[in-house]
Amino acid sequence: MFAPYTSIPTNILFFDRSGPTKDVWYYEQPLPEGRKNYTKTAPIQFEEFAPLVDWWDKRKKNDRAWKVPAVELLAVGCNLDRKKRAPRKTSPIFRRAARSQHLEKEQRIAQIVGRIQGLLSKKE
Repeated sequence: MFAPYTSIPTNILFFDRSGPTKDVWYYEQPLPEGRKNYTKTAPIQFEEFAPLVDWWDKRKKNDRAWKVPAVELLAVGCNLDRKKRAPRKTSPIFRRAARSQHLEKEQRIAQIVGRIQGLLSKKE
């Protein structure tokens, strides 16, 4: 999927039709050498899919291909907008602690904003 005529990378998505989709494969279609984007007068050509076709039979994650668990996509309302990223290797305990720290910071910010509003209202 891609936004035509922009510099946004072209990503092709693959779903499994043999049963419930467990993973969605993403493949970033590279632009040809020297090209900045596709246009109406210079659209993508079938021959440019040759590396994708070669990759398909021996599908593995690489710098152009990655997969996302379907449950992850369902959890965000089927938003398919995904970028390549290194796999997360954080534990649930670490993530819980990070959320707790974030909440504490948000509460501290709210307190500071409340004080500032109080000071400003006294000056009026």
